[in-house]
Amino acid sequence: MINYKELCGELAAMGISARTDYRLADYTSFKIGGEAGLAVFPRDIGELVETLRRLYGEGVRCVVLGNGTNVLFDDAGYNGAVVILGEMKHFGGIVDSTGASGLAPDEVIISADAGYPLTRLASDAAALSLTGLEFAYGIPGSVGGGIFMNAGAYGGELSGVVWRSRWYDPDSGETGYFCHDEHEFAYRHSIYMDCRRVILSAEFRLKVGDKAQIRALCDDYMSRRREKQPLEYPSAGSVFKRGNGFITAKLIEDAGLKGCAVGGAQVSEKHAGFIVNRGGATALDVLRLIRHIQATVRDRFGAEIECEVRYIPRD
Repeated sequence: MINYKELCGELAAMGISARTDYRLADYTSFKIGGEAGLAVFPRDIGELVETLRRLYGEGVRCVVLGNGTNVLFDDAGYNGAVVILGEMKHFGGIVDSTGASGLAPDEVIISADAGYPLTRLASDAAALSLTGLEFAYGIPGSVGGGIFMNAGAYGGELSGVVWRSRWYDPDSGETGYFCHDEHEFAYRHSIYMDCRRVILSAEFRLKVGDKAQIRALCDDYMSRRREKQPLEYPSAGSVFKRGNGFITAKLIEDAGLKGCAVGGAQVSEKHAGFIVNRGGATALDVLRLIRHIQATVRDRFGAEIECEVRYIPRD
């Protein structure tokens, strides 16, 4: 049996911030989840690698979180260690603009740690007059989480701009890179979903553009989000994946499910693709509502809709 207090003390002795019995509802965007056995807060890549090396070496079950979006933890908590990258906010800026990496004359590469917020990255790119990340402005996730699931919006996906990502392999203890097609990107999918490697940082290939136009597009996307999405309530973003030949949110709305609730969890009255926490929602409420939505859409339209929010059980 893992002694989390002892492990917490060992990490603290290494200068790495850690806590026992950390309440996951305080960090996740859903504001749902019990306590984790251990929560660790590395401040940079070195501390993250040392944390993972120690945890995996001790056989500790681990989950790595960026901004705590797109996840749903169990009400009973998590019997393991949650590694939270919220302190890893290093932005490397422009790392190549010479063409040494095979770039076109109007292209540059920027870098950021895995914990860096996507919205801030898009804003930083705009400040540098770099285009390509406008679609990410307003996405609440982190660089690592975004690459993990190939986050996207408004016709753009990270697969279109990721140059390479650096990883740590807990099985071999090695670090390395995935470049370009090695990520095996697909809709809401990357190679990281099929292996245990952990994203440490990433580089993005962007183009030089007009700063005013870039900023205007970012502002337009953010305005659309505020108008159409229930940002006033805790949620995990869009709950279901895009359908094959249909718009999932429209089917949910056409099935009469807008406003449908189980406990404190409710299908948003503003956007049927969201489940919101109206207050006191539990993980079980959300899971039951997801199953009800899927069953209703299947019965009404014969369509299978797939959940994209990751449910993480206690054990």
